[in-house]
Amino acid sequence: MSKFDLNGKVALIQGGSRGIGAAIVERLAAEGAAVAFTYVSSADKARALQEHIIAQGGQALAIQADSADAAAIRQAVGSTVEAFGRLDILVNNAGVLAVAPLDEFQLEDFDRTLAINVRSVFIATQEAARHMGEGGRIINIGSTNADRMPFAGGGPYAMSKAALVGLTKGLARDLGPRGITINNVQPGPVDTDMNPADSDFADSLMDLMAVGRYGRAEEVAGFVAYLASPEAAYITGASLSIDGGFGA
Repeated sequence: MSKFDLNGKVALIQGGSRGIGAAIVERLAAEGAAVAFTYVSSADKARALQEHIIAQGGQALAIQADSADAAAIRQAVGSTVEAFGRLDILVNNAGVLAVAPLDEFQLEDFDRTLAINVRSVFIATQEAARHMGEGGRIINIGSTNADRMPFAGGGPYAMSKAALVGLTKGLARDLGPRGITINNVQPGPVDTDMNPADSDFADSLMDLMAVGRYGRAEEVAGFVAYLASPEAAYITGASLSIDGGFGA
């Protein structure tokens, strides 16, 4: 699997216990990075992932932290640096999806969408950048829904992911002079336990896919590993789709 040399690097993944996040944790560990990752409620999955990586000869640390809590995010960054001595890579993967008709959409769901999908990205980036030097990498996990929302009820989610496009561009200007890159990965439909490829919802989207299938979490993780590697040093401020032609 290994293609990108991350030996000696330390990564923190927000939201890494399952789905795309877990695939990213596993891939960065396979590339040689020590990995810390946060989780909220999936304690059993988080422990199993941590133990799996350690059993494979890697270094891993599961950290319970709600990405809606600014103090918890900052503490997760601090715990990573304390455990591994540095921080080179931040992946902002934590996210929530609330879908409801406009007339029924609850304000608390709107606020939580912004808190986790946007605010946590800013807080984690701000805190992590304090510990990063030349060659630091920050990778946000957005969504192709920033550019295309093909069903009703997802306006706030689409807005939150579109916000990451602007945030990534703006922060690239802050971080570039320090030798730190920041990019935004926009997956299309990906087969996870929260969005399985064999569901009725998936069937409704399949005709929109140029390749005729859902993506795999491991494919997104490979893209993230590239952006985290030295080979991607000249890419920053970009929003890059990995969506099987969903937005074509």
